Amino acid sequence: MYTALGITRDEALELMKDYLTADNLQKHSRATEVIMRKLANMKGEDEELWGIAGLLHDLDFAETKDHMSQHTLKTAEMLKEKGVSEDIIEAIKGHNAENLGYEREKPIDHALTCAECITGMVIATTLVYPDKKLASVKPKSIIKRMKQKEFARSVNREYIKECEKIGIPLEAFAELSLKAMQEISDELGL
Repeated sequence: MYTALGITRDEALELMKDYLTADNLQKHSRATEVIMRKLANMKGEDEELWGIAGLLHDLDFAETKDHMSQHTLKTAEMLKEKGVSEDIIEAIKGHNAENLGYEREKPIDHALTCAECITGMVIATTLVYPDKKLASVKPKSIIKRMKQKEFARSVNREYIKECEKIGIPLEAFAELSLKAMQEISDELGL
C-alpha cells in the first residue's frame, strides 16, 4: 500500500515486532507511539508521521545497545532502503542526537526524545503503586518522582523536560503521557 510516509502503521508495527523481540521493548515502542500521537494532535502535526517515528525509534536497539554511537543509524539505513520518509528517519536519529553529534532542531525531534524517556518514568511510578495499575497513577506523582534522583536513575530527566522546547509545560506533558499510556494499559500489562 502506498503512503506518503513510505510505510503504513501496520507495516511499521510488523517491522517493530520483527526487530524488537523483547516484550519490554515492544511495550516501550507502543507507549512511545501513543504519546507521540497525542503530542502531534496537540501541536497540529501529522499524527501518523509522529506515531510511526515513535513506534520505530528503537528498531535497532537490540543490535546497538552496547554501541550507542551506532544506535538509530542501522534503523535509518534500513528504513531508507524501504523508502520510508526522510522526516521519520531524521526524527528517529534525532532522539539519539548526543551520541551522533547532532542537535535536535525540529519539534518532532524534541517530542520523540521526551516521549520515549517519560515512558520509563511512568512505568517506574506505576510499579510502586500497590495495584501496579496505570489507572491509579496521578500526574503529580510522576512529577514528584522525577525530583527524586535515586528513583528510576536511568531515566534522563533533562530529556523529559524537552517537552518545554515544544511549548508544553512538564505537568501537562506528564498528564498527556499518562493518559496516552492508560489507553493501552491492557496491552502494557499495567
